[in-house]
Amino acid sequence: MLSVTYSASVFGIDAFLVTIECSAIRSLPAFEIVGLPDLAVKESKQRIMTAVNNSGVILPDMEVTVNLAPADVRKEGSALDLGILAALFKACGTIPPERDLSKACFIGELSFTGEVRRVKGALNMALGAAQAGFTDIFVPERNLTEASAAAGNGVNIYGVSSIIQLISHFRDKDPIKPVTEPPMTVKSDMKLIYGDFSQIKGQLLARRAVEIAAAGGHNILLVGPPGSGKSMIAKRIPTILPELTYAEAIDTTKVHSVSGLIDPETGIIGHRPFRSPHHSMSTAALVGGGKIPMPGEISLAHNGVLFLDEFPEFKKDAMEALRAPIEDSTVTITRAAGRVTFPSAFMLVCAMNPCKCGYYGSRRGKCTCSAGEVKNYLSKLSGPMLDRIDIQVEMPELDFAELSSSDPGESSDVIRARVEKARRLSRERFRAAGREDYALLSNAKMNTDDIRRFCELDEGCLKIMENSFKRMNLSARAYDRILRVARTIADIDYIASGGEVTVGLEAGGKIAKKHVMEAVQMRSLDKYWKNG
Repeated sequence: MLSVTYSASVFGIDAFLVTIECSAIRSLPAFEIVGLPDLAVKESKQRIMTAVNNSGVILPDMEVTVNLAPADVRKEGSALDLGILAALFKACGTIPPERDLSKACFIGELSFTGEVRRVKGALNMALGAAQAGFTDIFVPERNLTEASAAAGNGVNIYGVSSIIQLISHFRDKDPIKPVTEPPMTVKSDMKLIYGDFSQIKGQLLARRAVEIAAAGGHNILLVGPPGSGKSMIAKRIPTILPELTYAEAIDTTKVHSVSGLIDPETGIIGHRPFRSPHHSMSTAALVGGGKIPMPGEISLAHNGVLFLDEFPEFKKDAMEALRAPIEDSTVTITRAAGRVTFPSAFMLVCAMNPCKCGYYGSRRGKCTCSAGEVKNYLSKLSGPMLDRIDIQVEMPELDFAELSSSDPGESSDVIRARVEKARRLSRERFRAAGREDYALLSNAKMNTDDIRRFCELDEGCLKIMENSFKRMNLSARAYDRILRVARTIADIDYIASGGEVTVGLEAGGKIAKKHVMEAVQMRSLDKYWKNG
């Protein structure tokens, strides 16, 4: 008998459907899988038959041939096990012939005991199946929370724990109760994870710079000696960023799902990710790669923060590999098997010492580096890389009065309120300008037309920019980034002065000379440090 069922697989973070055709005829026992299966798929026949036997299900002796279509696309992973099993059961009559499986999609791995194990990329495959018109999607019970995001609009998600449960469902003995609506995202209290800004002593300039960076989605570099609080401030940035939108939460979860980093209990990620990889990591681990391309740290930081501590210590090729993803918000990896594009819309936060020993220019510690060593250390940051960092701020050591002060600074909640209002201002401008992706944009993502429209300068501002351009020998990219930062500073000042979020192209205040001057000052470090 011939039966047809459907499953899904993942390439990159995108799912594609797999049609499973099963031919089963009475003969000596045999089991063959064709259709470009990888080793994990080929081994599914041993997992399936052992799981069936250990579950007490009796199948007749049959010659089974399974074809995975499209046959010219390589199938990888163990998520096809459940779909192949369903096709085998339908062909053998274990699933009643009258049951229509044309709108059902099966995703899951089998264990020898008959248990259905969780798989990577369940959310991606469930969303792909739902978009393809499948209304009944069966996933491992341990993947149910994340896969439930595909529910709704007539799509039902079923959590399957074992082979016996699947058979009972299709024989109407004990139907599985489906999830029919997507779950709410679970919001995390980021302050419990990363701490609060009120815990930071002094560093008013750095706090101001970080608020501007968060409000506009700008990349930032913190430079200072050991113990000045660079890492402490960086790790609290997620506490002042706006909450994830539902669309952002789904995109973020898809990346983490294919990497196998989803908590089965929470499912959809409800907070902006914060990734802090060690500087010894390889380029492939940072940007993604491998024989089977997988997301790297920059994609795992999608819609969140990528913190690179000891920035000059990262490998040169890894550091330079960041340049294209910063500009494009995506990273494309090409292998023999094909081309994969991963999202990488992250906020880059870097921290570094001013020299190898860390005390160049320090008021307390004595620098042991020679002038040549300082220059060599700073030269690890290339001009093109520095051009892509919007804000560069120096953090001096704290004095005793600052350290011993008992006055708390502004809390993360207070700063976050201003940041969210500033983000809403920018979204209103983008919406009025007809940008369809306005909800996902920030000032740092303004294109050339946006800059021309929203960053208009008067004669006084233009004069400041002209002098800065000549004195600092700025590139065209650095010039545009200064304008983007000035736009964000104007928005924050507008909010701080009591301005309300308005609708239209004129949302927010106009860019004044003080905004341009502050934006320039927050960029001057790239020339200062390069020249030693």
